[in-house]
Amino acid sequence: MLENNNSIVFGAGPTVTAAAANAGDTNVKVASVSGFTVGMHVTIDTGANAESKVIQNVGTPGAGGTGITLTTALANAHANGVPFYGPTATDPTGDMTKVFGEGSPEWQEGRESQIAPFATAARAKALTDFVGITIHCGADGGICDDSADAKPDQLPDEPGGYSGFEGLFGAKYVDPAINDGSVSVDDTNGDPITDPFGQPGFPGFDGMPANVTLGYVAQMQEAGVPVTFGYISDAHDNHQHAFPAPPDPNGVFPRASGPGESDYVQTLHEYDQAFATFFARLQRDGITKQNTLFVLTADENDHFAGGSSSDGTWSHTFCNVDAGQQCPANQIGEVNANLLSLIPSGAPSFSVHNDSAPTVYVNGDPARTDATLRKLERDVAAAKAIDPYQSSSATPVALYLADKVGEKTLHMVTADPQRTPSFTLFGNPDYFLTAGRTGGGAPTKFNCPDSAHQAFVCIDYHFAWSHGDATEDIGRTWLGLAGPGVKHLGLTSQVWSDHTDIQPTILSLLDLKDSYQTDGRVLNEFLENRGNPNGTDLTELGSIYKQIDAPFGQLSFDVLAASTRALASGSTADDSAYNAISDRIAALTADRNALAGQMRDVLNAAAFGGPQPSQQQVDDLAWQGRTLLMRAHELGAAGSP
Repeated sequence: MLENNNSIVFGAGPTVTAAAANAGDTNVKVASVSGFTVGMHVTIDTGANAESKVIQNVGTPGAGGTGITLTTALANAHANGVPFYGPTATDPTGDMTKVFGEGSPEWQEGRESQIAPFATAARAKALTDFVGITIHCGADGGICDDSADAKPDQLPDEPGGYSGFEGLFGAKYVDPAINDGSVSVDDTNGDPITDPFGQPGFPGFDGMPANVTLGYVAQMQEAGVPVTFGYISDAHDNHQHAFPAPPDPNGVFPRASGPGESDYVQTLHEYDQAFATFFARLQRDGITKQNTLFVLTADENDHFAGGSSSDGTWSHTFCNVDAGQQCPANQIGEVNANLLSLIPSGAPSFSVHNDSAPTVYVNGDPARTDATLRKLERDVAAAKAIDPYQSSSATPVALYLADKVGEKTLHMVTADPQRTPSFTLFGNPDYFLTAGRTGGGAPTKFNCPDSAHQAFVCIDYHFAWSHGDATEDIGRTWLGLAGPGVKHLGLTSQVWSDHTDIQPTILSLLDLKDSYQTDGRVLNEFLENRGNPNGTDLTELGSIYKQIDAPFGQLSFDVLAASTRALASGSTADDSAYNAISDRIAALTADRNALAGQMRDVLNAAAFGGPQPSQQQVDDLAWQGRTLLMRAHELGAAGSP
């Protein structure tokens, strides 16, 4: 599936003119001057009216700014809001280049969309046509055989190669293939699926409510596509005016909705209706749980950042915490905070991935024992701010901290060392943490709500649902299974699992196997007729395996507790506690990795036709796993050597 419609990269821009310009003018008002430099070649406008010029001087942005001065006069008149951009080059990593090739009609469409003004039909066109909707055909061709628009389905990282396969990339080609030549597919309400401008195709990443996604899934199933995956947009955000739609002129949408809020309740009702219509439609097609496997899950749960409301009404306003503003009891919104403002000055230069659990990258990638890095970690561990949802007094921002030692335990270290954070701050999930600096190096402030009322800590009502953090409410989500071979258990919370278990469970139910070893386990507790003689003990071994290896397993949280105390400990003069705890975490992780590998071999072999383990082997691995969990718990509880 294409994730972007990129064909080119820009030397500067693209932006748009901020005022009309006449033929003969040498100055152009532009919405942004960022990236433009003296001597740069720029293009103004599109089509037959486009012309290229050279910059003589760069001024200030906006209709009232000094604009950009050109070395020669404009030959044509240009309207307000037309494209203005610097030199371009082919983007070799862009999906349009990789899939369709430079210069192809699709690539040209992607280029024109990139150049077009923001929030216009032209800007959205390539996204609508090519992103988000894909059919990957099997080796025998399938539906791709009947389409002249099928392209090679390349997967260069596939072990052993991946050649001879084709795919249909984008609704422009998928819709006619699955709907008798029609340029559009209907949602479950019977309405054509379009983008916000009425163009048939992908509605945008925030434009996939249940009626849209399920309409596509049903149409694909009816067209003979046997395996379909769909993503449904969350119900708790009001997606009006979400990209690629024009922004709300009043700045109200998109925004978060709170529990019980009328638009949230209405969306949930519409989702219920969409699923009911979807299942009824499939039943008429003869597609039921008697012959089809249905799997539904959420990628993760979200933490609600907000106060309380007895009637479902919420205060959709900014709240300036820095200024001492008293937020209403029904305030909604994440607590935006600049981490730099919460720690002593003099911190080394670093960047973060803005989040409630930001990864922190210190410039120069110093060794984890570097004194400057260790001081920063201590300062972050001690950082406090006022979270009005918790207290009127300052409380710690961080729940957990992990540096490269703990990150390895959590499977956050990849083969590319440049991707490994110096450390990760798992914060109070009410927060959205940043670390921006001004040109002078001072922490930047948030508009709360505008530039006249800025703050280092400010509640922004536009976003209120946090994820990606290390809390119970985020980690606990749900999985639904129905189909041949699945037990009818109803609602149960008795089985611990995570998302890596879904794929092997699907494969087991469909009597398939993969060419590589999965990190998950088959959820035998949910399946009928598991005929392994060691079935019960293997299931218990699988449960232990998850607790020692999963990022949300017990071993990981015990290590997080120890890691947090380690990073907060010590001083420049004495960092012995940190060193000792880190050594114990590293040793525990090495032992865990070795044991988890053995367990994974046994579980995969037992599930997918390999050598069946002996009872002694299963018992021995389970005992080692329990022993390892005891070691981890002792380390987490003590947090010291």
